[in-house]
Amino acid sequence: MKKFTISASTAYDVITGHDIIKDAGTYIREVLEPCRLCIITDSTVNNLYSQVLLTSLIESGFQTSKIVFPPGEHSKNLTTYTNILEALADEGITRSDAIIALGGGTVGDIAGFAAATYMRGIKYIQIPTTYEAAIDAAYGGETGLNLMSGKNLVGAFWQPSLVLCDYKYFESLSEQRLKDGAAEAMKFAAISESSLADHILAEDYEYVMERCISIKKSLIEADERCYGLRQILGFGHTIGHAVEKLSSYSLPHGHAVAIGMVAESKAAFRTGLTGTDISGELSEIFNRLGFETGCRYSPDEIYALALMDKKIYGDKISVIVPERFGKCSLHKISISSLKEYIREGLK
Repeated sequence: MKKFTISASTAYDVITGHDIIKDAGTYIREVLEPCRLCIITDSTVNNLYSQVLLTSLIESGFQTSKIVFPPGEHSKNLTTYTNILEALADEGITRSDAIIALGGGTVGDIAGFAAATYMRGIKYIQIPTTYEAAIDAAYGGETGLNLMSGKNLVGAFWQPSLVLCDYKYFESLSEQRLKDGAAEAMKFAAISESSLADHILAEDYEYVMERCISIKKSLIEADERCYGLRQILGFGHTIGHAVEKLSSYSLPHGHAVAIGMVAESKAAFRTGLTGTDISGELSEIFNRLGFETGCRYSPDEIYALALMDKKIYGDKISVIVPERFGKCSLHKISISSLKEYIREGLK
């Protein structure tokens, strides 16, 4: 077991280990007094993992309830969110109680946003069950919902009280879900630590998870609300989120971000923002992971959705520019030049 303390506006621990979920109640008792804990999860995760968690919570003196919704990105919407809020009220959850987000990125995002807004904010615990969520989405306080216009356009920064990352969960993930996590992990290799790529390809999940947590921890502490340096975690996401939306979320997030990283690397090089083109190196790695990195959507289609990117401020957008594999920086370009940037990336 390892522990990382993230010193954000609210300090909290990220605990990693194998089969730690059976002791979840004990860990949670260290940060919460006995109260009512409402588990929010999807139906797939509920069937696989909720019983062990419930047993541990009850044994530790917590009262429990559960809210379950259908799995998948299509559930990350205002309707599901409203249903969750109504269920919390029906359960009599108060400001002294808390939420547990048990699941992948979709569950973490929507449960976190419910926690941020129900009764103007209650505490919550993140327990990620996917490789992808454990290395990135479960900590940092970003919560959100999708709108018809785009991904994650509603949300709030709301830090959890605790994150429990049990890599035993990875043993039951499908090959595709593990690949999606590997693609997201490659973002950390590209922006900060090139040697991480070898561990990703070697499926060294524990090492990769802990290094990604360490890298993101430093970015959260430097820029909690993502106005500056933390934006480099959005490498590949300007184009990747557009690709996800255009596919009606049939393309998994990790695959979409892989496409985005390759395209944005090409764009940065071909528009003269960097003298280094890492797109070939990224393409080779993603091909080894089983991803195609070509984009079937047009620059105009991508551009229309990229105009909703959260890295836009006024008439500028921050783009992530690879200086080399393992080091990226932020550059601002005008919105008027964004279409050409995307066009060059998709050539």
